[in-house]
Formats: sequence, C-alpha cells, structure tokens
Amino acid sequence: MPPHRLALTVTAALLLALLVLGLSLQLGWRRDSPGKRLARWPHHALFFAVCAGVLVSAGLAGRRGLWLLPALLLLLTMPRTQPGRAGHWQRALACALAFGAGLWGAW
Repeated sequence: MPPHRLALTVTAALLLALLVLGLSLQLGWRRDSPGKRLARWPHHALFFAVCAGVLVSAGLAGRRGLWLLPALLLLLTMPRTQPGRAGHWQRALACALAFGAGLWGAW
C-alpha cells in the first residue's frame, strides 16, 4: 500500500472516531459532568490528530493532495463554532463530507 493511502486510511479511522465521540457528547450520552470533562480531552486530541493526518496525507499524495485542502480548511475553522450548537455539528458533517470527497480524489 502506498504511503499516502495508508495515511488516508488511518486519518479516515481517526475522523470516524472523532465523529462518534463528538456525536456522543452532542447528544448528551455522557451527561455526567465529570465524564463529559474527561471525554473532552480525547475529542480535542483526536481533532488535532485528524488535522495532522489530513495535512500529512495531502503532502504524501502530491498533486492529488489538493483534493484534501477543503477538508483541512473546514477543520481549521472548526474552533470558531461553539460546541453544543447546531453550527458545530453542521461544520463537523461538512468536514466529513469534504474529507470523503478528498479521499476519493487523492486515492
């Protein structure tokens, strides 16, 4: 497997984990206050790992990596949204869709 495809696969798995954890927080499945606080740091760590993964994947893919730049741009604007609000999950969904398109183009 070429390095860029391995990086894309790992990044896709990290993004899926990020979305599942974010969804659990958004829907209040982790209602207890200490648990919610404990779940925030893995969510942020996954977010930074996904950003790094998209950047590395884009770099390894060469010209095809340009397909991943919209996903990276959306990811980098994610902190401008407020967690728990509609804009946060909508931007997360847009990021996932942009990454899916970028994955298809960079594969």
